[in-house]
Amino acid sequence: MAKTVLVIEDEPNIIEAISFILSREGWHVRTHSDGATALDAIAREAPHLVMLDVMLPNRSGFDILRDLRDNPETAEMPVLMLTAKGQKKDRELAESYGVSHFMTKPFSNREILDRVRDLSA
Repeated sequence: MAKTVLVIEDEPNIIEAISFILSREGWHVRTHSDGATALDAIAREAPHLVMLDVMLPNRSGFDILRDLRDNPETAEMPVLMLTAKGQKKDRELAESYGVSHFMTKPFSNREILDRVRDLSA
């Protein structure tokens, strides 16, 4: 049975690229693009892994990550955070909230696959 990844990202081109890369490797890819309802989507989809953009409409990826870690049901869920900014303070904030891995855009197909494999093992 294929594992599920929930990609929470608002940029259509990135959604399409990640969906293509991961589905070609056998992942069941679900997508969501609104920060305000991201936690509901995570609860509904119960993914093996969440790919979470930092800058989302209506709610920050940092806030979503913090809520995931504060909830015993999702505290251990692997979260791969994506950002276009990649500033040191963003990485440090994500790490303080318990991110599993932090990745800066743009990224290579191989980098995405390697991180997803590592986090889902």
